[in-house]
Amino acid sequence: MSDLKTFRTETRDWLEENCPADMRDGEKSEAASCWGGRKWQFSTEGQRLWLERMGKKGWTVPTWPKEYGGGGLSKEQAVVLQQEMDAVGARKPHENFGITMLGPALLKFGSEEQKREHLTRVSRGEIRWCQGYSEPGAGSDLASLQTKAEDAGDHYIVNGQKIWTSYADQADWIFCLVRTDSEAPKHRGISFILFDMESEGVTTRPIKLISGSSPFCETFFDNVKVPKENLVHVENSGWDVAKYLLTHEREMIGSLFGGMTGGRSLGEIAASEIGIDDKGWVDDPLLRAKLVQAEIDSMAFSTLLQSVSDRASAGESLGAVSSVLKYYGTELNKRRHELLMEVGGSDELEMSERNQDGQRARNWLRTKGNSIEGGTSEVQLQIIAKHILQMPGA
Repeated sequence: MSDLKTFRTETRDWLEENCPADMRDGEKSEAASCWGGRKWQFSTEGQRLWLERMGKKGWTVPTWPKEYGGGGLSKEQAVVLQQEMDAVGARKPHENFGITMLGPALLKFGSEEQKREHLTRVSRGEIRWCQGYSEPGAGSDLASLQTKAEDAGDHYIVNGQKIWTSYADQADWIFCLVRTDSEAPKHRGISFILFDMESEGVTTRPIKLISGSSPFCETFFDNVKVPKENLVHVENSGWDVAKYLLTHEREMIGSLFGGMTGGRSLGEIAASEIGIDDKGWVDDPLLRAKLVQAEIDSMAFSTLLQSVSDRASAGESLGAVSSVLKYYGTELNKRRHELLMEVGGSDELEMSERNQDGQRARNWLRTKGNSIEGGTSEVQLQIIAKHILQMPGA
């Protein structure tokens, strides 16, 4: 315990000295995130310094082993680090699918060479990754994917198409599911490979959503040459990697949607826009009740996330619990944005300068896709019914 107290003191001092002033606003929105990579343009010098300093410290991925760019912290130390970051309002220094999805998969299934080549660059924000999973005919039924990787000796030749590839037009590398055996049952004959998005034959096309913008792209592969050393795990056993990665994706989506209003609570936003009564409460009793319930549910969800994190750190296999996180986090985020629209009223539907070109409405419209991406809500409920509740007929 004394060692943990010493670590807390040292961490607090380091953050005070190294976290730039403009990175201390507690902002958690996507617009404030730093994704890193070869194409990334830092919004401020402070953002660049924060990523650089935290990357060198290994604290962008605090519990990863030091030899792979991590901080080598224990679970307890990582909790202290997050608490002290919250105390000074420090922004998360780095967002990357390489951290939340690929990293855990490589730590479990990757070769030593793959870990050393890719993980340190992920931790320092040098490479931005995207995910090549869904296809036009293989969404919820992902194992039906048809993108093929043909054996060409020391490399594969990849042909096919992926869809809903988040940030593919901005990513440097892709982790991709491909079919390497067309005769095998659909859950077999799939392999997990990595390749550079600047490889000849890779093209992307953005998909525009109802919100007016989108992170999603169509991604096309036309005779893309991929070295065989970029195969992760065993050929035709990529489904094992895919399933493991999906649990981390669903946990990531659930935790991400756990807080999308920036540094202020829903109640604080409502109080500033609607006003307060003589008791200091939001001056709308019906809306106030909804806001209180949403805040309680958010706190309960945060407790669940911490519990799941503790169980994972203890080496427990979580399995279908990731579906609970994905489903509940999705529904909570949608409800939050419905309430934000209710707070703003009909004025929020106007697309003009006075309401930031309707940004709140655009964010609200964007949440409608939360029920689809990363596995539809219907699929998550089926998984929960079958594997957790063990309901007959599920």
